[in-house]
Amino acid sequence: MGSAPAALAAVVALGALAFGTAAASAPRKLLVVSVTKGYRHESIPAAERLVEALGRESGLYSVDFARTDEDLLAKTTRKALEGYDGVFFANTTGDLPLADREAFLAWIAEGHAFLGIHSATDTYHGYPPFVAMLGGEFAYHKEQVKVDAMVEDPEHPATSHLGGGVSVFDEIYVMKSFDKARVKPLLSLDKHPNTGEPGYFPLAWTREEGKGRVFYTAFGHREDVIGADWYRRHLLGGIRWALRVDGGP
Repeated sequence: MGSAPAALAAVVALGALAFGTAAASAPRKLLVVSVTKGYRHESIPAAERLVEALGRESGLYSVDFARTDEDLLAKTTRKALEGYDGVFFANTTGDLPLADREAFLAWIAEGHAFLGIHSATDTYHGYPPFVAMLGGEFAYHKEQVKVDAMVEDPEHPATSHLGGGVSVFDEIYVMKSFDKARVKPLLSLDKHPNTGEPGYFPLAWTREEGKGRVFYTAFGHREDVIGADWYRRHLLGGIRWALRVDGGP
């Protein structure tokens, strides 16, 4: 595997070829949230750096950060949200101090993007409207393990580079409050990641929330996963789709 800068350059080149004109004329702005009220992942700084780098090098979007309670309160008022096209939950946990969580969900449904990685599903467990918007909720995990994730949508920009699947060693979440009929599955397992028991275990999906778009991937506990070429392309594809810079409707 090549170096991380070389891998990022390859991803950016692909995005620039197909989407450079749109990006140059209408760059988007993402609010990257890394506030936590539960477990705090050591990989958060790596996730922040990756989202910022993908935006800067591709020209698709710029980023702003909410790293503290004060940041989050100030940047999620109804007025402040008008300055963003989407929000990215970078391994958030617990009940976050959003300025107005009902207004936040309404803002997404009005046509904005929500993106989350890994423990974004470990956020707002006691607030069903958030779980419904996201499409699923973290139930538990066991020891980190290598899994062979299956691609369910080979045409989506977040998975089109993966062929039939991808092998990943990470902390694998088992979900609850998940209804396959309410999402568009991207990656999944057909057996429990640790026990091997047959079943359906979602790992990444998209959904429409009103006029807004939601992208979630359960991968991203480990820094080496966040730094992997496949993950960079996976994430950039999800961001492109959620921000509507993929040439789609």
